[in-house]
Amino acid sequence: MADASFRDFVLDQLAGLRGLDCRAMFGGYGLYADERFFGIVHRGALYFRTDEQSRPDYLRRGMRPFVPGSRQSLKAYYEVPAEILEDPESLLDWARRALAAKHSPY
Repeated sequence: MADASFRDFVLDQLAGLRGLDCRAMFGGYGLYADERFFGIVHRGALYFRTDEQSRPDYLRRGMRPFVPGSRQSLKAYYEVPAEILEDPESLLDWARRALAAKHSPY
């Protein structure tokens, strides 16, 4: 799926999120809700911000952190599992958790 069509799919799935905005960044797109950055769409994948409370849910499912290049990794952002991405209600719950995630040292 091309990034633009995947981005549109993600935005449709997150349509219930108040103040949702999408901006070009990192060769992909940044997701914001009420001006708060919480997610990244990049190369056909969706990544949400995590913290110590939410990260274990990603790790249990074998998800990996966002790595935009060979020398760079944003370890606070993890790929959203496909089963969550395909379920709008679950995706909204995970997006709200990403918005509530505290900034961590990752």
